Amino acid sequence: MTAAAVSPAVAGATTPRRHRCVQWATGNIGARSLRAIIEHPHLELVGVYVTSPEKHGADAGDLCGVATVGVKATDSVDDIIALTPDCVVYMPAALDVDEVARLLEAGIDIVTTRGEFHRPASMDAGLRERIEHACLAGGTSIHSTGSSPGFITEAIPLVLSSIQRRVDMIAIDEFADLSRRNSPDLLFGIMGFGGQAREFEDYRLEYLRGSFGPSLQLVAESIGMPLDAVEVHGEVGLTTHEVSIAAGMLPAGSVGAQRITVSGIRGGREILRFRANWYCTSDIEPRWDLLATGWRVVVDGDAPLSVDINMPIDLDHMAETTPGYTANRAVNAVRHVCAAAPGIRTSVDLPQIVPDLS
Repeated sequence: MTAAAVSPAVAGATTPRRHRCVQWATGNIGARSLRAIIEHPHLELVGVYVTSPEKHGADAGDLCGVATVGVKATDSVDDIIALTPDCVVYMPAALDVDEVARLLEAGIDIVTTRGEFHRPASMDAGLRERIEHACLAGGTSIHSTGSSPGFITEAIPLVLSSIQRRVDMIAIDEFADLSRRNSPDLLFGIMGFGGQAREFEDYRLEYLRGSFGPSLQLVAESIGMPLDAVEVHGEVGLTTHEVSIAAGMLPAGSVGAQRITVSGIRGGREILRFRANWYCTSDIEPRWDLLATGWRVVVDGDAPLSVDINMPIDLDHMAETTPGYTANRAVNAVRHVCAAAPGIRTSVDLPQIVPDLS
């Protein structure tokens, strides 16, 4: 664990400490994170870990579309540990527990967009024990965050609940207009758009439960209303006519929209809900209240609130912009995680994550 950074907002504070960072993986979100580290005034990029042979030896700047910076990518974990960074921003497509444990045991903090670490009590017991032991051995901490889950399922509900003295229900809706996404394999092959209505596959429902259930449980516990259970179900909306989208055609009467709801149950009723609304057209039956890409958070309590957060981006440019929503929060969390006590740190453990734009 590294020393705490000094906030420039504090009167008489010295220059904030620079944290030495490694970017781990450079996919869509990782490349955006890499760029943010390079451009950050108080972070120093010292290494990049890649898994693709064609990226090995490439300059970090070339991997994220900025000028060369003189930091070469490596596929060696030993090389990364030898750099003795303060923090690794860990964004691989799949979790490697051995890698994570080695980094933590070596005294390197981790900020990750992997979803396995949002709530320690939700983790597999063996995984949790392994990671907690590694944190204690290295005096390090690990924190999982992102836009969703993370920002919209933890940070925003916790802020909105701060002006309540009674909460009856917190409902979070996520909206994604996929009509201009030219990914036929994803939309038609994996998600089933354009096909006949059918039951949601169990693996898809369980994936959403595993991704968002821990966030709901964390929020519920933090406001003193722990959940009895987390339930999940899915439903579809069918097109009312043939629809042309970027990925192809949706026949009339086919799946044009779908949503999966993850519900937090307490005392036999739903008190927390995350609902993912994904759609290729709004001309569906039954009719749903579909907003533009973004989120709506509704708090039913003694100080009722309804907050819409839209992404004012042209749909044709959505893919080039949205990675920043996840990557930026992870980068902004680095100094807070480096200052945290050893262990698996949650959104409740850390101070409010704010950017350092000095």
